[in-house]
Amino acid sequence: MNTLSYRLPQKRALVTELPGPKSTALGARRRAAVAAGVGSSVPVYAADADGGVIVDVDGNSLIDLGAGIAVTSVGASNPRVAAAVSEQVGRFTHTCFMVTPYESYVQVAEELAALTPGDHDKRTVLFNSGAEAVENAVKVARLATGRDAVVAFDHAYHGRTNLTMALTAKSMPYKTNFGPFAPEVYRMPMSYPFRDEAGLTGEQAARRAITQIEKQIGADSVAAIILEPIQGEGGFIVPAPGFLPTLVAWARENGVVFIADEVQTGFARTGSWFACEDEQIVPDIITMAKGIAGGLPLSAITGRADLLDKVHAGGLGGTYGGNPLACVAALAALETMREFDLPARARHIGETATARLRALAEEVPAIGDVRGRGAMIAIELVVPGTTEPDADVTKAIAARALEQGVIVLTCGTYGNVIRLLPPLVIGDDLLDDALTVLEGAIRAATSA
Repeated sequence: MNTLSYRLPQKRALVTELPGPKSTALGARRRAAVAAGVGSSVPVYAADADGGVIVDVDGNSLIDLGAGIAVTSVGASNPRVAAAVSEQVGRFTHTCFMVTPYESYVQVAEELAALTPGDHDKRTVLFNSGAEAVENAVKVARLATGRDAVVAFDHAYHGRTNLTMALTAKSMPYKTNFGPFAPEVYRMPMSYPFRDEAGLTGEQAARRAITQIEKQIGADSVAAIILEPIQGEGGFIVPAPGFLPTLVAWARENGVVFIADEVQTGFARTGSWFACEDEQIVPDIITMAKGIAGGLPLSAITGRADLLDKVHAGGLGGTYGGNPLACVAALAALETMREFDLPARARHIGETATARLRALAEEVPAIGDVRGRGAMIAIELVVPGTTEPDADVTKAIAARALEQGVIVLTCGTYGNVIRLLPPLVIGDDLLDDALTVLEGAIRAATSA
């Protein structure tokens, strides 16, 4: 693997309390201008970012363990991405692919056909957001099968549009008072090893869901099953081995389209190009976004040609979908992932962090579970001696980490999971420092 280099010093350095005076002033301006419904995880405002650090407007250098929710895997100012976008800006910023197409869109589609699981004939459509990709995957499945019902799972997160809110399991903050939602969406139980009854295998958990599908809907009415191979917002839930293959086999037997939502897990995040690969799952359609384009808005669906090509001309698309700036950014990001073997880097990050956090769990009873794959790692916090979720201590840990210059995110159906999604280009020294701070924050918050 080539050696990574950075534009900004890769170190944690605080020159003010957080938030500093400039961030505080921006917070006041924000409250007067930005809708209150837009939340932010931390109260500091970014001025620069590179590698594994974010520098705020007050000059504080913070370690980034969120990567913009798994987006800036190649760094937030990757030089190859920046150069590609800069060159494209000088040529043209938009023509609309549906009006005057361009090569970079076709190149991205070719790359995704080669990268995604399976050697079957594939087609791709590009969009702007993960939610758009999910909506269009469902559209394709419904048209191709002539069926209406879509099966989603407990703890799922698929987006904030009307259909994707229906697919999403968590009510607050994503769904509360935003209904009514799109119909013909059915929710089934997920494999959640930490919370399932002892001894429940992945295959048994899948059979539990399949029984409910057949009883409540009927296989002949199901257009698609949609599932995150590792659930993201729901708590980085890694299903038990056998869960995914059993569901896929049932879908194949019954003419049901299996949609893998890899919006968060895709593009080297879990140590493979896609999380499906870990259990040799080949989805009919895969949805992608986040890490695809180095921070520019781009998403995609790639799937079986016989499914996507059933859609009539004009049935898929959008004004900005596959914008030329985002397409060249994606090509540059993918080249970077290959050059630096970021799947291997993700595995290294995961091994390093998981070993330390599991050792910490031996001494901190409030850590109920440490799980994940690659650079997608979760710490589930509970009331000691129970599996009762402890959202308050989770918030306290995130706050204590931020005070010392480390940005971590929380998630989970119960709000009790710390999630780590560092840029895959983070250096070992910076990662070590971040984990030391996080360990201290966990000890302090759980002993308070």
